[in-house]
Amino acid sequence: MTPTDSNTDILARLADTLATRRPDHGGDPATSYTAKLLARGPDAFLKKIGEEATELVMAAKDERPERIVAETADLWFHCLVALTHFNLRPEDVLAELARREGLSGLAEKAARPKD
Repeated sequence: MTPTDSNTDILARLADTLATRRPDHGGDPATSYTAKLLARGPDAFLKKIGEEATELVMAAKDERPERIVAETADLWFHCLVALTHFNLRPEDVLAELARREGLSGLAEKAARPKD
């Protein structure tokens, strides 16, 4: 299945919605799951990213395609919450993926700065 413009635009639309959930932009933690995560800070959404990544691994190990898709969606959502917290956008990630396109994964990794 080839993504259409409307499918790829979903990330930008979702990012726009998540930005409105920021507590400093009027998001109400009492009525919004995203606002609650953002209000609680990085520990809350980073924990969820870890949980969703583990659930994705388990779904893949069990070879359950429908769960793989659902858990990937959950993981991506929580990663978008993290991007929102750090004032980043999915377009930033897509630009990085585009930069890496056509590069050998081994060469790209070798070129990364050593931390």
